[in-house]
Amino acid sequence: QVQLVESGGGLVQAGGSLRLSCAASGLTFSSYHMGWFRQAPGKEREFVAVTWSSGSTYYGDSVKGRFTISRDNAKNTVYLQMNSLKPDNTAIYYCAAGRVRSVIASGYEYWGQGTQVTVSS
Repeated sequence: QVQLVESGGGLVQAGGSLRLSCAASGLTFSSYHMGWFRQAPGKEREFVAVTWSSGSTYYGDSVKGRFTISRDNAKNTVYLQMNSLKPDNTAIYYCAAGRVRSVIASGYEYWGQGTQVTVSS
């Protein structure tokens, strides 16, 4: 079965950095678009970034210039490098896999369990 396992979350001060990883198994990783979403308490799940199966990338407006998504098809892993973190970036971050190009959550077939990112002021 398909599994997506996120890691790398934690507590960081404002202005700091974190690198999230998402290890995938049970799917042909290189064929899937891999996205990162986040959900803060009381808010809807929000698109963060995606790396299309081609390797090109697309970002949500709020993270452009600060976050970088990348993928390693040999390791079946997608990464999210987050720099210049702000308190309002606090959320659970989820990775997702899908075969349709999408920036909305319903467009993705598989989801990880999420990793908590907390940014203190």
